[in-house]
Amino acid sequence: MRKTLLLLLPLSLAGCTVAVQYGDVPHSTLAENPRCNPVQNDDAAVVGKDYFLVTSRLPDCRGDAIELTNHRAEKVRYARFSPPQKIKPLKGDAVVVVPLAFQPEDAWWAGLRDAANLRKGRVLLYVHGYRETTATTTRDTVQIGTLSNFDGPVVHYSWPSQGNLLSYAVDETNMYWDERNFRNFLTKLARTEWVKEIVIVSHSLGARLVIPAVEYVDRTSSNADSSNISNIILASPDVDREDFERDIAEEVLAARRVNNDRRVTVYASLNDRALAVSRAVHGYPRLGSPYCFNPFESAALKAKGMPQRCFATKTKYQTEPAKTGFTIIDTTDVSGGGAGHSDYLRSLAVCKDFAAVVNGARTTEDRVATQNAHVFTLRAPTKPTKEEVASVCKRLAE
Repeated sequence: MRKTLLLLLPLSLAGCTVAVQYGDVPHSTLAENPRCNPVQNDDAAVVGKDYFLVTSRLPDCRGDAIELTNHRAEKVRYARFSPPQKIKPLKGDAVVVVPLAFQPEDAWWAGLRDAANLRKGRVLLYVHGYRETTATTTRDTVQIGTLSNFDGPVVHYSWPSQGNLLSYAVDETNMYWDERNFRNFLTKLARTEWVKEIVIVSHSLGARLVIPAVEYVDRTSSNADSSNISNIILASPDVDREDFERDIAEEVLAARRVNNDRRVTVYASLNDRALAVSRAVHGYPRLGSPYCFNPFESAALKAKGMPQRCFATKTKYQTEPAKTGFTIIDTTDVSGGGAGHSDYLRSLAVCKDFAAVVNGARTTEDRVATQNAHVFTLRAPTKPTKEEVASVCKRLAE
């Protein structure tokens, strides 16, 4: 039965997408409350909200708590938030609430500046993937900041994912719709004088927002060789592998940028069922899955007694840069559940490696070399308990 469902899922995602419903309230009504569009900063409203948020989701400010819907907004908004809270009402099921307060754009940037200046100008930016809600993405943002113990402000960019299994096509459409918004935000962040280093973490479909935006910043910067976008981490990237090899790696990982400390780290797993479905929908392998599209390559690996896993190739240079710019971490053997699609937040071994990479490490003691110089596996610890994984990965209650 499970195999049958997996076979039918690509057809469902491709042809049976759940339609977006406008709703029975005008969208302008949802966002007309001044709390959605503040013109003056309310210092009291942001007290205790240590995380920064930029969103193109349409807010609903009619109730006591601000909610971010799955609809597109007419403009990008800036907010502060604190970790999601599960609240049990007197009647009904428990609900998850994200304490959230919008700020005027200039006040938001001023707050980010003050936080970054206290931490040597380092900023961590997280971009989520498909099938996410505000509750899940803010939870993941907090977990990323906590497990890495990041020494600087953490910014979450939230685009209008539908949070629905059968809305992959809608999410993909909204992601492309949001390219300009995210590109403009990343450009401003990268060109801000007090931002000295940007660490970008993207998950799944979010990589397709991140990579073109980084290319744009590189292409339009007056000094592209010294971009402060230095550390790019792609967790389970839902990106065409051949496209990355041919076009993206060549630009984002140009030798002069690599020599100036630019690097890309990819976490990939053959057990990633979500990317297996994406491959079935799109027809070609994804960057985050070491699936061997070429059966002859797979047979050759098998004949040599090697795992049948195929990865994106390393960028070819006329003159090799002095540093390593592209690394793939194969997490297949240490997957931690969640359909193998979120190992960086669910696997003890991957959480440890991910935390080190966020903080600038180029290698870790638990990495194991493979036949490909840029590909590593991870040593699997003795089977950890759920409590040990939760402790190391700093997992929050779901």
